[in-house]
Amino acid sequence: MRFAIGDTDFLLDGEPHRILSGAIHYFRVHPDLWADRIRKARLMGLNTIETYVAWNAHEATPGTFDFTDGLDLGRFLDLVAAEGMHAIVRPGPYICAEWTNGGLPYWLFADGTVGIRRDEPQFLAAVSRYLDALAPILVPRQIDEGGPIVLVQVENEYGAYGSDPVYLTKLEAMHRAIGLTVPFTSVDQPMDSMLEDGSLPSLHRTGSFGSRVTSRLARLRQAQPTGPLMCSEFWDGWFDSWGEHHHTTPAAASASDLEDLLGAGGSVNIYMFHGGTNFGFTNGANDKGVYRPIATSYDYDAPLDEAGRPTAKFHAFRAVIERYAPVPALPASMEPGGSGHLDGSSAAGLEARPTPATDVAVRLERAGALHALLPQLTSWTAHDGVPTFDALGAASGFVLYRTEVDLPAGGVLTVGEEVRDRAIVSVDGRPVGVLEREHHDRAIALPPVTGTLELLVEDQGRVDYGPRIGEPKGLIGEVSVDGAPLERWTASPLAFDPLPAAALDALRSVAPTDGDVLAGPVLALGSFHLAAPGDRYLSLDGFRKGVAWVNGFCLGRYWSRGPQQTLAVPGPVLREGTNEVVVLELHAAASRTVCLRTEPSLGHTES
Repeated sequence: MRFAIGDTDFLLDGEPHRILSGAIHYFRVHPDLWADRIRKARLMGLNTIETYVAWNAHEATPGTFDFTDGLDLGRFLDLVAAEGMHAIVRPGPYICAEWTNGGLPYWLFADGTVGIRRDEPQFLAAVSRYLDALAPILVPRQIDEGGPIVLVQVENEYGAYGSDPVYLTKLEAMHRAIGLTVPFTSVDQPMDSMLEDGSLPSLHRTGSFGSRVTSRLARLRQAQPTGPLMCSEFWDGWFDSWGEHHHTTPAAASASDLEDLLGAGGSVNIYMFHGGTNFGFTNGANDKGVYRPIATSYDYDAPLDEAGRPTAKFHAFRAVIERYAPVPALPASMEPGGSGHLDGSSAAGLEARPTPATDVAVRLERAGALHALLPQLTSWTAHDGVPTFDALGAASGFVLYRTEVDLPAGGVLTVGEEVRDRAIVSVDGRPVGVLEREHHDRAIALPPVTGTLELLVEDQGRVDYGPRIGEPKGLIGEVSVDGAPLERWTASPLAFDPLPAAALDALRSVAPTDGDVLAGPVLALGSFHLAAPGDRYLSLDGFRKGVAWVNGFCLGRYWSRGPQQTLAVPGPVLREGTNEVVVLELHAAASRTVCLRTEPSLGHTES
């Protein structure tokens, strides 16, 4: 088959074709659930699946690539093809996506000499290596090779970042050089000169917007005089940040905007069809004067919620789409009021995933102070000053900094430039307080102490948009007390994703204890029994802030400030029989009981 861009339409084997696409990021969905989410997209009436490619997930260290398990992009694309759908691939190299560092590997920024997203030799060499690694996956899966890929996007909303046609020309040529032959696109917001600055005449310009469709399309047509009009990011919701409300958009309003887009003859990629979850430490952050880390849930108020169930928006969008294209019949379980799960008869080859009948309470009966488990979690190095996460080779998570002090009268500890992003300060194992980047904290009073000063620093998510992308993490600048620099530090990244087997063994060997509270920083473990696995949602009522794992799978961060009140536990992570939950509580918990619920709670919405 052939796919091309004609004078007025996309052309599939020479015939006019409308793209009805939805975004699913493979790296935000458990791989055993990919087929389920893709099939549900087809049932809404979509004919295409779009995904970004997260460079930093695949090349965590320079020159070493991972395309296995949840990063098996080839398998994801094969499942799209098996469902009879097409694919749009957006390799970046920058993706934004509310993903840590916008998808750019942290090591690109290590020595400060690499010119990011511009015509700079070191950056282009790294991008070339990345594209070479993608070639065996993408090239044979193009539509003219019998695969599902019909479009590839070059860069991502570049017009909001800069205007460098030389860089874009070289980047386009690099994509072609690996053997990609399908049409190339660009995407930008139809504002100011972004559509022109972010593209080239050889790239088909598309827009990103979620409302005011008529005026947005008119502006897009100015920048793209010929060919089909496409909104390749039709924003149907929004992401959540910690401490804010859960963002929603009315289903009827979004459906009306979709109607305007399709009624004008446009093609669409719904961003998101299914948002998924920022498992582990993969969430990004924004900083436009105030630092705001993205929540673990990436529900996005999408047609398919974080739990993979159709929402009112799913049915509203489906009703619009069926006026413009054939739409498959829905199984009864997918109708309004149904369970939202595909059963075995309607989803051949998929495991039935009925909603579990009851909540399961789990007591965390074994608890070990983080300090006591450090031998299984740390690998110390000595430094004259405080090294950054990046200098220590830590892409994310936590780093523990330690030095010896003699302060008989106490003093004021000051971080020279910035705390990135949150530091728990303690002396001789006793917490003193917290320094938070979003509050612009840099100083804290220390009590009298002759002993060990520790700062447990958390990277809460690397900025994914704007000029602060790529900034180093940790304690930035000189650390001093009453103006006198502190020297002779030891530092260690903490191994949390995954938790080392030795740390788990040590925690399991702790004798069960009574009591209903936990004093942090502490790791606590409990086990529970399931007769039948299924999707669950971990509730941590009474806990303040930390990280949770189930059966070794890192669910991500929790924080009592919300908005989300539960962490998604994908059904494939669970097993029949005995299961295990581990929680890292950084401060204190008023309870030692967590609950695996049958329904998620994403928090309050704006009234």
